[in-house]
Amino acid sequence: MQPRNMSMSGVVDLAAVKAAGEAKAKAEQARAETARQGGGGAVPPSSLVIDVDEAGFERDVIQRSAEVPVVIDFWAEWCEPCKQLSPVLERLAQEYNGRFVLAKIDVEANQMLMQQFGIQGIPAVFAVVAGQALPLFQGLAPEPQIRQTIDQLIQVGEERFGLTGLTVDAGAEGPAAGPAQTPVGPYDALLEAAVQALDAGDLGGAVQAYKNVLADDPGNMEAKLGLAQAELLARVQDMDPSAVRKNAADNPADVQAQIAAADLDLVGGHVDDAFGRLVETVRRTAGEDRDAARLRLLELFEVIGPDDPRVTAARTALARVLF
Repeated sequence: MQPRNMSMSGVVDLAAVKAAGEAKAKAEQARAETARQGGGGAVPPSSLVIDVDEAGFERDVIQRSAEVPVVIDFWAEWCEPCKQLSPVLERLAQEYNGRFVLAKIDVEANQMLMQQFGIQGIPAVFAVVAGQALPLFQGLAPEPQIRQTIDQLIQVGEERFGLTGLTVDAGAEGPAAGPAQTPVGPYDALLEAAVQALDAGDLGGAVQAYKNVLADDPGNMEAKLGLAQAELLARVQDMDPSAVRKNAADNPADVQAQIAAADLDLVGGHVDDAFGRLVETVRRTAGEDRDAARLRLLELFEVIGPDDPRVTAARTALARVLF
């Protein structure tokens, strides 16, 4: 089941929660107070994934969201898709190491929260940032898509509200917290094979070589960049540029036409045009169409690289139209 946007009707009334600027000031004040008291504010890894009920929602979600984005996983014991999604979210919460907190809410035991968020089906995933509720997705989603959504959420928290996350003390729970991770790699041979495949025009081979690296080392930036580039080239290799551009011009409401034109824009070096086209498409669409445009834009960000100022500007523009 593909994720889809959710209605915000009936969402929890957050009118009494402090506004974004106040949330930022509150977070900064809390950090300063902790420093004055001589503490580092570190939390144990177990606090990154918490069970929340109606009684503790204000404390554990609303108040905590002034320090760090809180992702909410609405689930139930009888829900089989929930049993597939929840472990992924829990693992990512540990992997992101304090960049967000995962709050798990059993809808069977917390019917009021389910109703207040206007949830029609589960699993459903929301976020609360500086007291503001945001729908993320409903249903199962591929892990790369979940990562992209969380990365975007974290960026919004940092840029708009000054939320830098929590400091995690891995030793706070003793040896049971888990063994040290063994460094992975190197992957020089696999990466070189991918480059050679690209040079030879073997796009399928290059894609597979990069995926082999990422299967063992999901954070390998060189492989992420290479995979995004190879997949982009594979998408455009059989396109008729004139036909694609005419189709996009003649059908501005056709999301797939705009996505195809954005791919060609990027391959042709028109980076700002590609990003601007998709941001505008996200702005004027909803539901699955909006998701399709947003996800392609995130894929194109990977092609250019996260440190490029054009990506930074486009991420900010995307955050404005989404949130």
